[in-house]
Amino acid sequence: QLQPVESGGGLVQPGGSLRLSCAASGFTLDAYAIGWFRQAPGKEREFVAFIRWNGGSTYYADSVKGRFTISRDNAQNTVYLQMNSLKPEDTAVYYCAVGFRGGVTTSSGYAYWGQGTQVTVSS
Repeated sequence: QLQPVESGGGLVQPGGSLRLSCAASGFTLDAYAIGWFRQAPGKEREFVAFIRWNGGSTYYADSVKGRFTISRDNAQNTVYLQMNSLKPEDTAVYYCAVGFRGGVTTSSGYAYWGQGTQVTVSS
């Protein structure tokens, strides 16, 4: 079973930045498209960003476009989510997903999920 591992979350002030990482446990990421999702308390999990296996194309939710950047370093077996100009509404647990099977923006489009990393944006 594929198990991605997220890291890099924390507490940041509005307007600040964080970089999340998604690493592989027991497999290599370079063959897989990766999606980032987030879930705030009391809300459904929502799509954030997507990158194809070779980084050739990316896709973002409208709410983060222009502020977040997804990238990958296959040599490091890691996918990154650079988050700039953070807002309180970005507060959520962020999840990395692999095993893309169709449906870039839907949770059901991915087979395997990490445990998540908490991002809190607050002054």
